[in-house]
Amino acid sequence: MEPRPYRTPSVLLASDSFKGSASSRRIEDLLEEGVRRVVPDCSVTKYPIADGGEGTVDAVINACGGERRTAVVHGPLGDDVTAEYGLLPDGAAIIEMAQASGITLIEQTLDNAIDASTYGVGQVILDAIDAGARRIYIGLGGSATSDGGTGMAKAFGVRFLDAAGDPVPCGLRGLRAIAAIDTSGIDPRIGRTEFVALTDVSNPLVGPSGAVHIYGPQKGLTADRTAKADAWMRHYADVVEATTGVNVAELPGAGAAGGLGAGLVAFCGARIRSGIETVLDLIGLEDVMDSVDLVITGEGRMDAQSANGKAPVGVAQRAKRHGKPVVAVVGGRADDLGAVYRMGVDLVVPAIPGPASLDECIARTAVNVPIAGETAMRAFLLGRDALSSPAP
Repeated sequence: MEPRPYRTPSVLLASDSFKGSASSRRIEDLLEEGVRRVVPDCSVTKYPIADGGEGTVDAVINACGGERRTAVVHGPLGDDVTAEYGLLPDGAAIIEMAQASGITLIEQTLDNAIDASTYGVGQVILDAIDAGARRIYIGLGGSATSDGGTGMAKAFGVRFLDAAGDPVPCGLRGLRAIAAIDTSGIDPRIGRTEFVALTDVSNPLVGPSGAVHIYGPQKGLTADRTAKADAWMRHYADVVEATTGVNVAELPGAGAAGGLGAGLVAFCGARIRSGIETVLDLIGLEDVMDSVDLVITGEGRMDAQSANGKAPVGVAQRAKRHGKPVVAVVGGRADDLGAVYRMGVDLVVPAIPGPASLDECIARTAVNVPIAGETAMRAFLLGRDALSSPAP
């Protein structure tokens, strides 16, 4: 039996960003460099992806076209920031909440964690509505805030009042004083707009797995304050339910972005959806699956949590519907990736050739990622050659 004739392989690159190191687009350029070291004439298709966090706007606009827009809005502590979002050809808008209220915009201190507001997110949403958007996708990753979406709602005209009828302070600290919520002044266009909240987490608003306990510490909230802050959030959820009839306390995903998921559901009627699944639908990733031989995905660090709605597993599951092998190139990995392999990833290639500090790894991204891409390609060819060799 003669070996099968050689055919130049086709590769799909669909990687998330390596946070703190390189964007999705940059990572895919470096992976392509490595792939072409092995097969210079290889056909390469690139789809930058994201799961609702950093790079979501870029991924969707890159694939779908549309217009990039900017709005000068309030940052987490009220200073002006410039937030970018996208208007898609079908009239929808794609927004990353972190552009206006992201964790990289302020220091992670206790005061900042308590005071940070999503008011700027509401301003971006209003800017998109002014531009004609009637469906708005909002990525909930990378927040600096834990205000339950109250800042956003204030931008829409909702009033949060204390027992004396006065407005409560911004941020998490204001939640404890809320006695009434007045929605009579909300911009009527909010009710005529479809909202889809994109997240890769399923945390409820309150409790041990809620917004404050799980994500508060990374925003600057100290351990001795989390129980009290969670009680403020629970009080807020109770007042929201009494006012709107919407129970957001235990709703999966309501705790995303410090409770912005809850605010979007309560005041905008939003649907909470998987960020990566929605992004992959928007960019039409499956449309090219049948025409490729290998899928290479990736993220900065892969661990057991990667199996729960993270970008590489989302890509792998789409690829497996079409019978395609999947390699994940990662900046770092956990010891046990059994859950990731069970979800469709066939091989994980760390982009770390030897012992190194985090700073050294970041500095060597442009060297290490092409090496990992080369390794992924050689592993694919090794498997293909083995399958095509005649039986002894």
